[in-house]
Amino acid sequence: MKIFAMLALMVSPLAAEVYELRTYYAHEGKMEGLLARFRDHTTAIFESHGMKNIGYWLTEGDDPKLVYLISHKDRETAKKNWKAFSADPKWKAAKTASVAKGKLVKKVESQFLTPTDFSKLK
Repeated sequence: MKIFAMLALMVSPLAAEVYELRTYYAHEGKMEGLLARFRDHTTAIFESHGMKNIGYWLTEGDDPKLVYLISHKDRETAKKNWKAFSADPKWKAAKTASVAKGKLVKKVESQFLTPTDFSKLK
């Protein structure tokens, strides 16, 4: 019985969805610019390429980081989503405008997450 439940999860549309956790380290004094770029441009462009915006947070402390969670249909789609996003003229224009006075981001980390059996997000 347990095997059938596991198989059902594997083929269900929700089970195929993958979550990506990304962390952005902003250059000193550039966090507000980074947040504005996400608020005014990036999140909408993500959605236009099939990336679902789940949540955005700032870490606490002296050097806050932007941490966010997005989802994709599956890992292969995630690759396609990022490729399309990177080539999007709206993204290119928003990025160019936002870095006119210097780069905003010094480092980006990305991790794909595997849900536990008790996670509400699967």
